[in-house]
Formats: sequence, structure tokens, C-alpha cells
Amino acid sequence: MTPLDPSILREYDIRGVVGETLTPDTAFAIGRAFGTIVVRQGGRDVCVGYDGRLTSPGLESRLCEGLAACGLDVHRVGLGPSPMLYFAVYRVGAAAGVMVTGSHNPPEYNGFKMMLGPGVDGPAAFYGEDVQQVGALVAAQDFADGAGAIDAVEVKSAYIDHLVAEAGDCGGLSVAWDVGNGATGEVVSAMIDRLPGRHIGLFTEIDGDFPNHHPDPTVPENLDDLVDAVRREGCDLGVAFDGDGDRIGAVDRNGRIVWADQLMVAYARDILSREPGAAIIADVKASQVLFDEIAAAGGEPVMYKTGHSLIKARMKEMGAPLAGEMSGHIFFADRAPGYDDGVYAAARLLRILSEGGQSLDALIDGLPPVVNTPELRFPCPAERKAAVVGEVKARLAAAGATVNDIDGVRVLDDDGWWLLRMSNTQDVLVARCEARSSEGLERLKAQLADQLAQSGVDLPDAG
Repeated sequence: MTPLDPSILREYDIRGVVGETLTPDTAFAIGRAFGTIVVRQGGRDVCVGYDGRLTSPGLESRLCEGLAACGLDVHRVGLGPSPMLYFAVYRVGAAAGVMVTGSHNPPEYNGFKMMLGPGVDGPAAFYGEDVQQVGALVAAQDFADGAGAIDAVEVKSAYIDHLVAEAGDCGGLSVAWDVGNGATGEVVSAMIDRLPGRHIGLFTEIDGDFPNHHPDPTVPENLDDLVDAVRREGCDLGVAFDGDGDRIGAVDRNGRIVWADQLMVAYARDILSREPGAAIIADVKASQVLFDEIAAAGGEPVMYKTGHSLIKARMKEMGAPLAGEMSGHIFFADRAPGYDDGVYAAARLLRILSEGGQSLDALIDGLPPVVNTPELRFPCPAERKAAVVGEVKARLAAAGATVNDIDGVRVLDDDGWWLLRMSNTQDVLVARCEARSSEGLERLKAQLADQLAQSGVDLPDAG
């Protein structure tokens, strides 16, 4: 068994190119290593699922063999979205879960998302040093040994029941659903067949080649088909999901993209109507409007680091009922266990709109107007990206600027705010600006550009 290629050990998961850095033998080794971690924490079983990529079934099979060789009983959940795997872990009460998925990456990629479940010392995100430990165990050939059983567990019907129940009586709505040929296809098709109202499915056939568009709803052009369908069919709204279904995107009846931090306003108001004073968490890239609206609704707005595993861990620490990221990961822990599920988020949105009698476009029109840049990502060598952020932070401190440094620097002034942080997964810097006026936005962009220039970095076109 050869050591794992270090490049596949990412901050939040394991991910690589199949046939190059990732093979069936790699999957077996990962099963042996992750299984060893679970066994040594007292776990006895693990659930495994896989997405619709052409390489996923083969990787899943070898992964299961590796897990069973550690003495774990392996429950195969089958083909579906990552949240269905998470749902299975809680339903079964398993010690852990592994999802074979390439998420929103190109078809030649695949990987593994891992979680610890209620069958060990409380549910927990698995990231950072945990992922590195998988590589270390493979390199050391330090594995638990045993002979676990492998069986199949049917959870898809219960998962669909769970989604349908959450959507409630949405009979007055007309909705377009863009699956993008991703792993949510069968689930969404079965769900919308049972929902009241009018529902139109787009690209619901699971196809790992993604022949229609790339399944990443944070990229505006990937929502073009959904926008066209909403306008053509006169829908009230449209929703879309990424390749493995843990992220949501949306558009209103006018075809206007509704970003995750805007959706979070609706979710926060709904939850705070029942849990006044609750903490609501969002990442540093989220609009100031969201934090202000949480406070206005009687909640405690909490700004935290970007990264779905980091957000999930912070949510558990604080006992928060809701958290979310600009990337579309939204977590509910009021009527759900706290994992990210794009389809569940869509179901809850339908309930909120139908019960509240307010359209999605009216919700967005009622928010304070702001202008902002898209998320700007630009290359920076690994050895410089932390230093650049540190240099900017030091200059801002010397100038007496108002800065939140929970994750990089988020600078607040009379015009609005700008953010500079380093990516946890790539050799890039990430920036964003938001202002109350176009003139203010230009001033913020100039501040950001000046700070980067002083550290020898050019700001790309900020739109």
C-alpha cells in the first residue's frame, strides 16, 4: 500500500483526479485509515454513500472493503446526495459516515467527505488535522484489523418523506428545480411529484458527465437555464443545487439571482420568531445586511470563519439553530441535526414563502439596497498568501481602522466594508467589497487595491 498523494488531502475533504492521484486502491487505503480512526474512538459502524460520477461506484466498493477490514459494520446507503448520507448516519445512529463525491468539481475529479456521527463522542465535523491523520496512518501502515459485515440500508424513501414534510403546504407556488444532472436527481424528482403546487424539474437525470451545465450554483452562468425556465414558465422562483446537493442557489420570479446570505434573512426571521435571542452564524463573506437583519429580528448575529466544516463546528459549540455561508452551505439545527442540505433548505424556503404569503422577490426588494463586487479570487504563492494578509492587517492596525480579523481582515467604514482573506484550499487570496452606493464601492475597491499594491499584489478587475 503506497502513501497517499499529499495533494489530495484537503482542508475539508479528500479530493483528486481519478486515475492520477486517486484510484480504487487509494479508496481502500482511505477506508483502512478512516476506519481505524473510527474504531479507536469506540465506533462500531459506518454509513457510506456515493454520487452520480461515473467513477463513484468503483471507489465506493473498495472504500467499503477497507472500512470492513478494520472491523466496522458498513451500511451502504447507495446513490444519492451527500445530505442523504448525513441523514442516514443520524437515522441509523452510526459512528461515522463517508460520502464518495467530487461535489461541484469537473467530471474527472472525485473524492471523499467524512464525518463522525452520534455513535461516537457526539457528532463532529472531520477536517484539517483529522484529514492529515488519514494520510499519516496510510504512510505508517498503522491500521485496526477486523472482519466487519457489509450490508445495504434503504433510507432514500425516509429522506424524501423528511423533505416533503418540511416543505409543508406549498400548493400556491410554482417552482423550477435545476438539478444540473447531479446526485439530487432521483430525490428531487420523487419529492416534487408529491408536493402540492406546480413544479418543473430541469436536468433531473443523474449523469456524471454533466452534459447541460456545471453543477455549481454560485457561478451565475450556471443558473442561466434556471433563469430561462422561471421566466418562460412564469414560476414564482427557481432553486438549484451543486453536484452532491449540499449547497443551494436560487432565483426570484424576475430571474434575479438570490444569494445565500439573502436567503439566510428569510431563514433567520422564521427561526427567531420561535427562538428569540438565538445566535445565527454567517461567514465573513456575508453581507452586512444579513447581520443587521438578524439583530433587527431579535437574534445574536455571529460572524465566523469561512469553511463549511468550521461553521458546522462553531454552530455546535454555540448551540446555534442556524448558520450559513455565501457559498450556499446552509445548516439547520432547530428541526434538523445541523448538517448542510441544499434540498432541505429549498423545502424550508417553500414553507416560509407559502406560510408567510410573501414572494421571494418582495423579500429581496424589502432589504436595504447595497452594491457589491463578486467574490474575487486571485493567485498568490503559498508562501506569500498568509504574509500578505498579515502585512495588510498590520498596516490597518497602525492606521486605526475598524477591523474584524476572525478570518483575514474585514474592514468597516462609512461606505461599507471590504474583505481580504486567504483560501484554505488553494493558493489564492479572496476579496470582496460591499457599499451603500456605487461611489462608495469605488472608494472601497481603491482602499483594497492600495493595500494589496503595498504588498506587491495587483487587484484583478472587481466588476
